Amino acid sequence: MNTQNTGDQRQVSGQVKWFDPSKGFGFVVAELGGPDILLHANVLRNFGQGSVVDGSAIEILVQDTQRGLQATQVLAITPPQADDTVPLRDMVEFTQDDIAQRPIEPARVKWFDKAKGFGFANIFGNEEDVFIHVEVLRRSGLSDLQSGEAVGLRLVDGERGRMAIEVVGWEIAAK
Repeated sequence: MNTQNTGDQRQVSGQVKWFDPSKGFGFVVAELGGPDILLHANVLRNFGQGSVVDGSAIEILVQDTQRGLQATQVLAITPPQADDTVPLRDMVEFTQDDIAQRPIEPARVKWFDKAKGFGFANIFGNEEDVFIHVEVLRRSGLSDLQSGEAVGLRLVDGERGRMAIEVVGWEIAAK
């Protein structure tokens, strides 16, 4: 896509180079080249996400600052295509259309441990734990979740109980 001027800001297509939610920032590489673009956690949160998986395609508005090029608004994020990883057994039977037809349920993250590769959340008004696997998180375009974070979940009944099949930002769930 082309870079488009919008006043002192311009639209840029790129790819997330890396993003670290614990540091609160990461960088984007523009499709057309040039210096890395700072992506601050607040800009990402304004889009409704607390993290973004490395390699995601991203559409952002950027502006030049004294510290260099910075993202001011996220317009769209597309997670990287699934690689050759083996799909989770509970997800094998679902197509993207099947997943998209499931309702988004508002939830709060109980805890998530990226190193262990999983965590749990609770649907609002329900004490039952919902399992969240790191692969589901990655396929949803997220890299990590924080305890207490509000998210939207699409769910399935798995072998061991309810589990997330997609995780979306709170702002998307609240629409």
